[in-house]
Amino acid sequence: MLVSIAQAQLFFLALTRTLAILIQVPVLGGRLVPNIVKVGLGISLAAIMLTWQPLPPGVEGMPFMAFTWAIGRELLIGTLAGFAAVLTFGAISVAGHVMELGSGFSAGQILNPASGESGSALSNFVVITATLLFLAINGHHLFLFGLQRTFTILPLNQPLPELSLETLLNMTAHLITAGVQIALPVAGAVLLTDLTLGLIAKAAPRVQIFFLGFPLKVGIGLLVLSLALVIIFPQFTVIFEKLGERTLALIGG
Repeated sequence: MLVSIAQAQLFFLALTRTLAILIQVPVLGGRLVPNIVKVGLGISLAAIMLTWQPLPPGVEGMPFMAFTWAIGRELLIGTLAGFAAVLTFGAISVAGHVMELGSGFSAGQILNPASGESGSALSNFVVITATLLFLAINGHHLFLFGLQRTFTILPLNQPLPELSLETLLNMTAHLITAGVQIALPVAGAVLLTDLTLGLIAKAAPRVQIFFLGFPLKVGIGLLVLSLALVIIFPQFTVIFEKLGERTLALIGG
């Protein structure tokens, strides 16, 4: 079967959009995933997402400049749609960083190779746990559904839609707020511990509050986190379940 230049160009445009979205999902296209795996997965997904329909005879390929512009358009669409995944996992990262503030874990920063960011053991634990939950609830399936829907809402080689900056700002604010709300049990417990230690220091100045407070806040932070997981996991689930909707919302779907 012969493949025309026009068909090859359409497939390359689909591959461009797919890879632009895929590389922004830490689970599927993170830094730990080899580039050859990303490209192979992108080619496979592009072949599945793009309905293969032979073009009518005589259809010519796009000129070089038009094809270059089409590639840039697909990169923009893919980057914007994939940014929903960045915001989703960013909300989880915000929750982890808020939990570590004042709990004593922020004193020791380690590198998370999956995200390329430095964080404490507590914040990395939250991110890794949320990632495992993402896979357990088939969040990657929801992402792939959103990826497929982008080709329905915005077919290849079509004009760009009217992009709304307000939608992006509202989504960013909502996810940051969600991350802070997830961390409130631990952050609130640590704050109450600080207030209690301050009262003890005022009532009994001879007590070495610094040496007493550091392990106490670490222990209370871990205890409250272990108890609050029953509340945190459903919140993570709600955030992940709407990943596909966010992907489409950013491109006007």
